[in-house]
Amino acid sequence: MTKIKIVAATLLTAATLTLTGFSQNAAKPMSLKPPDSPSQAVLANWNDIGRKLIAMAEDFPEDKYDFKPVPAERSFAEQLLHAANANYFFTNLAMNKPAPAEEDPKRADYKTKADIVSFVKKSFADGAAAIQAKGDKGMSDIVTDPFGREQMRISDMAYGFIEHCGEHYGQLAVYYRVAGMVPPESRPKK
Repeated sequence: MTKIKIVAATLLTAATLTLTGFSQNAAKPMSLKPPDSPSQAVLANWNDIGRKLIAMAEDFPEDKYDFKPVPAERSFAEQLLHAANANYFFTNLAMNKPAPAEEDPKRADYKTKADIVSFVKKSFADGAAAIQAKGDKGMSDIVTDPFGREQMRISDMAYGFIEHCGEHYGQLAVYYRVAGMVPPESRPKK
């Protein structure tokens, strides 16, 4: 019986101390980071997928840039060119410029890894500049989607192209694995 009293007293003391700690913490105001503004949120997502694709473009060996897992697929280089060029269907529309003339740039026009890396970097930098130029107010501007022929907000269009790049990022991660390599994002962090 004495053991039960000791255990009960210990549990009661622990519960009292815990509740006292909670009530003291509840009295302290918590400092929360406010949410990003609409344009900051779009920009953060845009820059994040851009960072991942740029890292792949810089990392993948140049002698494997024309690698494709199966003949019907785009090569690694063609995947990057497609994703980067697609960004201009958003960027140009957001900046009241005409859409690109073609969906897929010709690989022959981007002969080296450096050419492709430069194009990928520029496409994300131009998109980021467009998002910043539009600002919070501009995220609600209405544009006509050149593919779906529907009206949509600039922010929704940006998220659509962020998703598009994310899909190509996933495909390129598979290219890495099939080529016997580990994608930069999947490597242990130092």
